[in-house]
Amino acid sequence: MKPANTRTGLRIVAGEWRGRKLLTPEGDATRPTADRTRETLFSMLASRLGSFEGLRVADLFAGSGALGLEALSRGAAHCLFVDQDASAIRAIRGNIANLKAQDRCDVRAASALALGTAREALDLVMLDPPYETGAGAVAADKLARLGWINEATWVSIETARSEGVSLRGFELEATRDVGKARLHILRLA
Repeated sequence: MKPANTRTGLRIVAGEWRGRKLLTPEGDATRPTADRTRETLFSMLASRLGSFEGLRVADLFAGSGALGLEALSRGAAHCLFVDQDASAIRAIRGNIANLKAQDRCDVRAASALALGTAREALDLVMLDPPYETGAGAVAADKLARLGWINEATWVSIETARSEGVSLRGFELEATRDVGKARLHILRLA
């Protein structure tokens, strides 16, 4: 098994594991969410959620798993990590092992579009697909139809700064630009 790399500066921003370094997938196929972007996203989410305590979350197109691990560090009870890249899955599993968080995580080597019907909706779904693909909106739409997302679920989608998100049945609650990224917070209408 090939090891994951550690990129300088990719760390947990806040909570139980604040400052802990994260492994990232080798190669250029994955674009980890920068610390500043994650900090902005979690500030936007905290103002809506109040607290992450006890939440059930998903990190889709997970890459290093930084978004889901950030939510767990801030008190989320459980996170589903989904990515189809083998190097990303190795990095996610390595990060979970380093943080001793195995009992709070479910890692699936699959496409976010291949998830079946949910047993129950999640509290927060975070999507960070490749830029300029529209995959975040496609996945959110399908996940809502499969029961992963309901009226109480918050959804975040990261896109390139030049991209918008228009999704039938969802209301755009907030948008914020951070560096090259644009963060979108949505809920079912």
